[in-house]
Amino acid sequence: AEFPHIARPVVGGQPGQPKQPGQPGQPAAGQPGVPPSPGGGKPGSPPATPAKPAQAPRRDPALNELRHRVHQQLIDELGPILFDRRLSEQDLRRRVHEQLHAAIAAERAPMSAADKAQLIQDVTDDILGYGPIDKLLHDEDVTEVMVNGPDLVFVERSGKLTRDDSIRFIDGDHVRRVIDKIVSEVGRRVDESTPMVDARLPDGSRVNAVISPLSIGGPFLTIRKFAADPLQIDDLIRFGSVNAHSARFLQACIVGKLNVIVSGGTGTGKTTMLNVLSGFIPADERIVTVEDAKEL
Repeated sequence: AEFPHIARPVVGGQPGQPKQPGQPGQPAAGQPGVPPSPGGGKPGSPPATPAKPAQAPRRDPALNELRHRVHQQLIDELGPILFDRRLSEQDLRRRVHEQLHAAIAAERAPMSAADKAQLIQDVTDDILGYGPIDKLLHDEDVTEVMVNGPDLVFVERSGKLTRDDSIRFIDGDHVRRVIDKIVSEVGRRVDESTPMVDARLPDGSRVNAVISPLSIGGPFLTIRKFAADPLQIDDLIRFGSVNAHSARFLQACIVGKLNVIVSGGTGTGKTTMLNVLSGFIPADERIVTVEDAKEL
């Protein structure tokens, strides 16, 4: 049988290759996914000490209390409007900003222009987005976000997991509110009777959340983002993940309707491979998927 042309592999590495197997994935239930401390040098030498990122100054407790108060007031006043799909995102954002400015003015709390701007941004992210990690989810360079407590957030960029001290939640309840918002959007719940849940964001990103009593030290949240432009078979060949002969064989297996199992550890590319293989299914075939959280 003749199959569509598959590009030949490119000799040599390419910049921006996808992460390789063995990199950190989701933390185990009840254990923070803290990456190991880097070592190096000659045997017996002390481990290399990486430069610590600049830490964000801790917020004034009074401002945190004001933020929580204003946030709750907006939720009470706007209510169902926040979930009205007939409103465009621009109209909803405008309504939120109008109510937010009015609520802050009514508080008459003394604060600097910088504190006021930060308060507006924080409350907007909480109501319209996913709190402190909202900007990370819009960063195309970020592939994974791991929240192991209010002050312990790790971010994966280009396959490397680092701690981001600039991202902080107010407390464990703040983390829990973000988790509740995510899981409620897909009709799920997380509570003491169901302390672990798998869900997804509207863009397909995979979410895993663990709360007490299963977690130790507060709610944990892991988000593995999906690429906006999914990898194709030519990309896997170019990266050296498979060669052209293997790609043709896999394509023949799919077109020939053979049973195929894709297995592997966390972060090894199972979903990526399965999506690539599903691209070989002829357009006139019916496809049925059975999955816990929609990823394909």
